Amino acid sequence: MDFYSAIQYVVFVVIVTVLVKPLGGYMERVFSSQRTILDRLCLPVERLLYRITAVDPNVEMTGKEYATCFVLFRFAGTLLLYGILRLQQFLPWFFPQYHTTPLSPDLALNTAISFSTTTTWQAYAGENTMSYFSQMVGLCAQNFLAGAAGLAVGVAFIRGLARQLSDTIGNFWVDLTRALLWILLPGALIGAVLLVWQGVPMNFHRYAGFTTVEGTQQVIPQGPVAALEIIKNLGTNGGGFFNANGAHPYENPTPLANFLEMLAIVLLPAAFTNTFGRMVGQPRQGWLLYSVMLLLFVFGLVFVHHFEQRGFPHIGNVNSRHSRLQSGGNMEGKEVRFGIGGSTLTAVVTSNTATGSNNSMDDSYTSLGGMVLLVNILLGELVFGGLGTGLYSMVMAAAIAVFLAGLMVGRTPEYLGKKIGPSENKMIMLYALAAPLVVLPLTAIAVSTRVGLSGLTVNTGPHGFTGILFAYTSCFANNGQSFASLSANTLFYNLTTALAMMVGRFGLAIPALSFAALFGRQRNTPSTSGTLPTHSLVFGVLLTTCLIVMVALSYLPALALGPVLERLLLGR
Repeated sequence: MDFYSAIQYVVFVVIVTVLVKPLGGYMERVFSSQRTILDRLCLPVERLLYRITAVDPNVEMTGKEYATCFVLFRFAGTLLLYGILRLQQFLPWFFPQYHTTPLSPDLALNTAISFSTTTTWQAYAGENTMSYFSQMVGLCAQNFLAGAAGLAVGVAFIRGLARQLSDTIGNFWVDLTRALLWILLPGALIGAVLLVWQGVPMNFHRYAGFTTVEGTQQVIPQGPVAALEIIKNLGTNGGGFFNANGAHPYENPTPLANFLEMLAIVLLPAAFTNTFGRMVGQPRQGWLLYSVMLLLFVFGLVFVHHFEQRGFPHIGNVNSRHSRLQSGGNMEGKEVRFGIGGSTLTAVVTSNTATGSNNSMDDSYTSLGGMVLLVNILLGELVFGGLGTGLYSMVMAAAIAVFLAGLMVGRTPEYLGKKIGPSENKMIMLYALAAPLVVLPLTAIAVSTRVGLSGLTVNTGPHGFTGILFAYTSCFANNGQSFASLSANTLFYNLTTALAMMVGRFGLAIPALSFAALFGRQRNTPSTSGTLPTHSLVFGVLLTTCLIVMVALSYLPALALGPVLERLLLGR
């Protein structure tokens, strides 16, 4: 590993770790209605919103009511966005000479579901399809609302674990409002200013036409890029204003801009582990979860960098070593201004979270480097993950580890002083089985039917299989990035990926909220000498091992047919 990449990785990890505690404490104060530095600005707006919407902030909801509000709110957002997309040619800032990609009903539906679930899976070229009105009023607004809704669900999940003998887990509308006013809006404003400073445009100008030196005509898109760019990262959404996503110089002009955008993705989900520890009254529990996340994140960085620096094994006569004169390794599909280090950092960050804002082509990574990115997503959006979703995904995995430990010693499993009984186990199993029961059948249908295989316009064989598996995995995990060689703008893929997105969003959030509500009704039991300490190093090792084994049991055959087989064929 070269010196520059190593320094970049270390500085990134140190900054995130240092900011976990202050950011986690701030979010705990926000959602506990304690005093914060932004109260003078936000409290009057909050009260005005409650008055307009007739929300009583003192009325709390049961787990069922909270989940219902979450689903209905996202359903309304989907319908509103679908209407904007279907009518965008009649709305302001639509340039018919440049916005030439038609938004068919199935593509508009897929896009509406994608942005309302924070997936931001894009089967279209942004600059050729979306008007400024669609980008700002439609997509950007949903990035704020969907991210805030995810954060609200995460907070409600923590409340359920922390409370005793309670049937309620908070008020969805209050949590949503506070996530928007106290966290996402201030963060987006600061981040947008930093991106504009780095050269990201923020305007509503018409597309600019120029004559190149060769005499050909070139169109340079303009637009409110900075506003969309920061919230897609801060709200763990992904997607992009341009088809090239984070590789486009307007979205990501400098290595510093790239570094800041990666921090925007990770900081809030990482700090949420500290919020969890504070709210349940056991800070060490939060640090344990953060440590497991960080360990898996660092492993991903090391492995992907190694495979990409080593390059393709069948190109034996190419010097792949790093030097002052060359980046070395596999630079296909990567921007020179980022190199292997900046590309690896972005690839690992975006594949571990729900933010598919990649600055290089996953399709061009080595077979094993691409497999690490795929495994990151298959882990279930729990290494930092999305706003709220990463935390409750890790806690649900911890509950599985506790259950297995309880079986080994013959004791009723406990977590945070509460029993994991039959009802809780049902929610855990629903959560754990949702991904393989959606991703694997959809992949099997796609690779065994003509409509599915028609999307493989460039790659076939194991690499094509990986592209299809990656697409459904990314959609289910609400991540949004893809192997670019899969042409997904067809009726078949628009409908099947939309199904994966919805199950990945609601099919996981509802069991998680139900699990939290069941916990909230219990009374804490005092720990004894036989209680497994879930903040210890031993439990951290057990949890990490459990995560790896669960992925292997569920997806090893699929991985063997894709990236593993591709690597074996290249090594022949």
